Amino acid sequence: MPSWWPFRRRSRATTATTATTADRRKNALHGREYAFGVPYALPTDMNETNRLDFQHYVLRSAFKGNYAAPIQNPRAILDVGTGTGRWAIEMAQLFPAAQVIGVDVLEPQPDQQAETNPELDRRPPNYRFQAANILEGLPFPDGNFDFVHQRLLFLAIPADRWEFVFHELYRVTRPGGWAEVVESDLAYEPEGPTARRVREISLAAMLKRGLDPRNSTRLVELLREVGFINVQKHTLHLPTGAWGGRIGTLVGANIDQGTQAFKPLLLAQGMTEDDFTQFTATMRAEREQLHSTWPFYIAYGQRPA
Repeated sequence: MPSWWPFRRRSRATTATTATTADRRKNALHGREYAFGVPYALPTDMNETNRLDFQHYVLRSAFKGNYAAPIQNPRAILDVGTGTGRWAIEMAQLFPAAQVIGVDVLEPQPDQQAETNPELDRRPPNYRFQAANILEGLPFPDGNFDFVHQRLLFLAIPADRWEFVFHELYRVTRPGGWAEVVESDLAYEPEGPTARRVREISLAAMLKRGLDPRNSTRLVELLREVGFINVQKHTLHLPTGAWGGRIGTLVGANIDQGTQAFKPLLLAQGMTEDDFTQFTATMRAEREQLHSTWPFYIAYGQRPA
């Protein structure tokens, strides 16, 4: 990612006691760390944390904001699969009268500058994190939140758990409140032959973990099935290279880092290091030549009052 990215984080030094705890929460594959006991396809190490922070910045710029649902003065906001916590923290800053909770299986680490100077901690007092796994249900009562948000869990939700996850989103949304889901998939439009081959290998790796990212195109159907009304969907096609100007350059940088995050799973599928290097370079050239875009699906619905 670009060297000017200002919010980089670093791993904390650990004692023997905390290291033992961390060992129970992480698995290693080809030099990258993964959350223990969950099917999430991407690493959960510091390199991926910094990429996700950068990706948040890119998506906020491309989407022209952090949400699309017509929310007004929410009192309670939930971010499911909060990841680095960046979205939830910004929403807490935007809505200081709201209580904003981010949930995930691992707690986000603070910015590096906040570790050395607590006065620079960007986390506002109306934000908090709570450890929870959406696949096991959310630890909140029914109808607790005015706005429930979930973004880019298509690489974390098993194929047979999508309906359960959307039922949970509906359950914790208050009557009259809104839920918004943002997802993507592994395909570019148009897609070059190398990108298609890598997508096929990646999909095979996902299916082995019980994941099927193609469910990300079913957002409207899933929202309606669990009971949401006034469902709306927007599809944004983000440029993936310098041909798309500033946003295209940023999206392309994020894709390159994301491809590195996928590398361990591709190697586990039998791809060699040399093949990976060649494929990534060829895919980058294909995206530029074909003016490929990366689709994002934004869908939101309202729980009946």
